[in-house]
Amino acid sequence: MANDPLFIVAAIACLVVLAILAVGIGGFAKGGEFNRKHANKIMRYRIGAQAVAVVLIVGFVFVRAQMGN
Repeated sequence: MANDPLFIVAAIACLVVLAILAVGIGGFAKGGEFNRKHANKIMRYRIGAQAVAVVLIVGFVFVRAQMGN
């Protein structure tokens, strides 16, 4: 499974979502001007990245089910 390219891409997408979420939470915790300027934009990026990650995960599961593995 770890050698499957779609699995690797899906895992990277999940890590990207995690990184965006960490930046958003860090900005929220720090507050200030950065949070006021960028909080909504960062969370919109997270939602988009999360949608891509979910599609990749579902695609991976679908492909694996079709292959019978």
